Amino acid sequence: MKNNKTLKKTFRKIHLYLGFTTGLVVFILAITGCAWVFHDEFKNLTDDYSQVTVQDQPFISPIQAKQAALKVFPENIIHGISYGQEGQAIEVIFYQAAPDEFYRSVYLNPYTAEVLHVTDHFSGFFAFMLKGHQSLWLPEDIGTPITSYSTLLFLMIIISGIVLWWPSSKKQRKQRLSFDWNEKTKWKRKNYDLHSVVGFYSSVLGFLIAFTGVCIGLGWFTFLTYKAIGGEKSLYFLHPNNTSEISLSLEDPNNSIHKVFDITKEQFPDYREIEIHLPAADTASILVEVLYEEGQYHDADYLFYDQATAELVPTESIYGIYADADFSDLVLRMNYDIHVGTIFGLPGKIIVFFISLVVASLPLTGFLMWYGRNYKKKKAPQEQLEYTEKV
Repeated sequence: MKNNKTLKKTFRKIHLYLGFTTGLVVFILAITGCAWVFHDEFKNLTDDYSQVTVQDQPFISPIQAKQAALKVFPENIIHGISYGQEGQAIEVIFYQAAPDEFYRSVYLNPYTAEVLHVTDHFSGFFAFMLKGHQSLWLPEDIGTPITSYSTLLFLMIIISGIVLWWPSSKKQRKQRLSFDWNEKTKWKRKNYDLHSVVGFYSSVLGFLIAFTGVCIGLGWFTFLTYKAIGGEKSLYFLHPNNTSEISLSLEDPNNSIHKVFDITKEQFPDYREIEIHLPAADTASILVEVLYEEGQYHDADYLFYDQATAELVPTESIYGIYADADFSDLVLRMNYDIHVGTIFGLPGKIIVFFISLVVASLPLTGFLMWYGRNYKKKKAPQEQLEYTEKV
């Protein structure tokens, strides 16, 4: 019994000190995460520019899309060209990290190459929320380590919280699994229950969301996780070179860039989106991403076509053909979809939204518990004894 009390005393200090260290960061991450979860749904309500009238003619080629989009941003780099289904605009994505980070999309009519809309991915409410979630609105090299390591410490907070919650008797177990409130229940007791009972029920999913967040933010943590479950491939996104020795410019009509969309569309007819990446050199293969569900990336197919022969080039990365992924590859590929809840579609997003709200409340109720114990007027001895026995 004495050892148990000593253990809980130690964990209580760990829980308290880590809570003070990371509380504000965890609150911001949880609130901004709630806001970000449904960004696709809100986007779909306002992006009427992405729909066009279906015409009886083929889509423009990636090179034609490139030429049309570069008229809008002639000095910037195209990251990818995304084709949707019939009646959907082509999205040409511009991204570069230096010298100044640039992230825009130009939407084109897929039949005429007419510019329909231009989007700045760094502006607007959701971009603001994402920036806060990733780096607390600080410079990335400062804010991202803070959010990543705070989330790592939050995992320890959850573990210590479960240890503190764990009852030593059946009677206490019943009390700690439900709210036992009445008209005489004091606010301290209610706040304690909000922190402990709600925190316990959300602990597993909260831990999962935090764990996947750490994997996104800390490369060494992701590497250790992957190796621990038997992973053997590279976690880096490897872009292999062509296997043939023939060198063709992108404008050459024999270059596979002109036909990879049709090839991919025929091989993967259930696609939702096909994103083609223009190779940076004549020796590099053509990367084509095939996505099947909105907001989901774990089951995407990453294909690398030889520029001259249109043959598939193998990769040693976990980002290859979905059917070739083993268990450890799938776990890492599912990481982002689990983090935002899209792994289970809309119900998963709703769950993540509410768990994030609960997580946001824990630093607040925890602070009130600490404040009530240290700065509020002390209870009368008998009243204090009754409260202690309940807790």
